[in-house]
Amino acid sequence: MKSPVLFSRGFASPLVALMLVAGLSIGALSMIDSVQAQSGPKKESGETVAKPRKKSGDKDAPVESELPKIPSKLNKKGQVDLPEGMPTFRTDSTSVNVDVAVLDNKGRFIPNIPAGNFRILEDNVPQKISNFSMGEAPMTICMVIEFSNLFQQYWTSSWYETLQASYGFLETLKPEDYVAVVAYDLRPEILSDFATDKRKAYEAMQRLRIAAFSESNLYDAITDTAERMTEIEGRKAMVLIASGIDTFSKQTFDQTRKKIQAAGVPIYAIGIMQALREIVDARGGMGAIQRLDFLQADNQMRTFAKESGGMSFFPRFFGEFPSIYGAIHQAMRNQYSLTFAPTNQAKDGKFRKLKVELINPATNEPLRITDEKNKPIKYQIVAKIGYTAPREVE
Repeated sequence: MKSPVLFSRGFASPLVALMLVAGLSIGALSMIDSVQAQSGPKKESGETVAKPRKKSGDKDAPVESELPKIPSKLNKKGQVDLPEGMPTFRTDSTSVNVDVAVLDNKGRFIPNIPAGNFRILEDNVPQKISNFSMGEAPMTICMVIEFSNLFQQYWTSSWYETLQASYGFLETLKPEDYVAVVAYDLRPEILSDFATDKRKAYEAMQRLRIAAFSESNLYDAITDTAERMTEIEGRKAMVLIASGIDTFSKQTFDQTRKKIQAAGVPIYAIGIMQALREIVDARGGMGAIQRLDFLQADNQMRTFAKESGGMSFFPRFFGEFPSIYGAIHQAMRNQYSLTFAPTNQAKDGKFRKLKVELINPATNEPLRITDEKNKPIKYQIVAKIGYTAPREVE
């Protein structure tokens, strides 16, 4: 498998009460006493070497204007000139692939569901499934971590929770999994590119000590990462560890939703500071506006996860992290892969809504799944909610 590449490039918050976070130090935790402050990530600027033009006075080299022009097959209208009678070929067929995970109420993957029990609706029109497969494959994960002075101030409980969630997820990956690390504040920063060598990811995580800026541009970070991952083949996903607050992004919420839907990269969001927010609110440290801001932040994380075909989690205790990691692995490693040719072959660039259902083909009713004791199992279907149709190329 070819290693995927990200190609590196380079509040004022109303939540004044929540800045009490800086006072909620965890210095009593001896397990992080040895951590030393390091400088924030620095971007290395590359050099561009341009080949100088040859001077016209140089006798050994021809003048650039005298060089013959490269022949072009395009006419003045930008079209290709073909000999008369030459046959031309064009394909209008489009196929869509949908990765589906069926999980029980404990987040475990439900295997061995026949292809005939799956139904795909595109804009409420049933589609014919042309290819069906199930299997386990290595994961390609990009960890997108919020790390700013807004909430991740050095030696605070939210700083510790962010590192705990990030390091904890890295430890659950298998040797054949690809992982990249992206941290964001004012802008996203690629700390390590995709690799199966987890030491590179751990070395990159060592740079998460002292936050540089007080901005937290969530929209810009996830759209930039999703666009970079669009061309990566295989099963891929983004693990977002963040508060859900966006302060100063260039992208809007609606623009972010559209780009995430088009990218086809599932987002598994882990919301931090859930317990801390409850503590601050119980002490009278948050008003109605602050509570509304965090409610909106949680809803944004849920929306991004749902519309991209992922899942969202909002743990209040560190003990919930292992089960969250397990749910992500179950949803990603084991999937049903469905392929269909849409009945609507119009290349109009519009968004098409998808819905995956499990049915009993004999009765056309929702499929009933039972356990060993013949008791019904509640399940959820995790899949992307749609795709953007291609545009006509002229």
